[in-house]
Amino acid sequence: MGLFVDIEKRLGAFRLRVRFEAEEGVTALLGASGCGKSMTLKCIAGIEKPDRGKIILDGVTLFDSEKHLSVKPQERRVGYLFQQYALFPTMTVEENVRCGVRERKDRRERAAEMIERMGLHGLEKRTPRQLSGGQQQRVALARILVNDPELLLLDEPFSALDSHLRFRMEGELRQLLREFRKPVLMVSHDREEVYRLSQRVIVLHDGSVETQGTREEVYRAPGTPAGALLTGCRNVSPVELREDGLLYARDWGIPLRLEGGHHDVGAVGIPMEALRPGPGENETRCRVLEVLENPCSLVLFLRPLTAPEDSTPLVMELPKGEWAAIAAEELTVSLPDAAILRLKGEA
Repeated sequence: MGLFVDIEKRLGAFRLRVRFEAEEGVTALLGASGCGKSMTLKCIAGIEKPDRGKIILDGVTLFDSEKHLSVKPQERRVGYLFQQYALFPTMTVEENVRCGVRERKDRRERAAEMIERMGLHGLEKRTPRQLSGGQQQRVALARILVNDPELLLLDEPFSALDSHLRFRMEGELRQLLREFRKPVLMVSHDREEVYRLSQRVIVLHDGSVETQGTREEVYRAPGTPAGALLTGCRNVSPVELREDGLLYARDWGIPLRLEGGHHDVGAVGIPMEALRPGPGENETRCRVLEVLENPCSLVLFLRPLTAPEDSTPLVMELPKGEWAAIAAEELTVSLPDAAILRLKGEA
């Protein structure tokens, strides 16, 4: 049956208003810092109490403001992996995992089984400060999973790890999540991490759900300017419909000829890798403002000659070899219609 969330919570001037469902598999909450991702997890776990709404897990109501019902955190059968893991610093690995076992009679046996399963055998007597970041994460997960939770909450699961450890730990976590076979809600602001780990994505912006759907649906058609930026589109501009039927991109100072209706299009976006050098659809002449070098590509910041001096540059990514053949102070670029995102709301 999965997870159902429909809650509101006000914190000063900030208002969280979210409604979504999550089934078996990984659902990611993607959003910028301060948009309400972690607060949503805390409300589901019972650490924070919403002002209004309902939270239901597998048919069991965890929170209902109308019925004045709020199940205690320790009774919710929800596993919560905090960003810094929240291990007890003076306890050993074995003691930390045993703390997670609810039933006293088989605490030692269940902890030993989970330590073995999580690849922590031989580390039982070590304290957290004697472990690597990856080992600490496995201990924290072992302490959560030892109680067989019905829902797993992951709050920025790789934020405490060095960059060189993230890919290896991501692979280990991906395998663990495949075996979990229950709903997982993961918070992240890393769009690539979200794409690799999740099956469904919910984009949060300023406390509200901007868009949601399968990973492929959301990344292909994010729907709003905030959704486009969060899923990796570097070029977003508000547009206005002109009398000649063209959409004028205000930030770039260029008209765009797009197929289909434009009545609800308030902005457009185009991924930086979709811009192409040379003539083509929606071509425009640009001045090259800056060229940044990546290991395998170059990122060009371009200003259309028709745009004002304080306008937002277009960003284009090219393989190094391709730029070497056309390097110039000015160049023509095209914006293919098929690659342009139609977005609701103004950027």
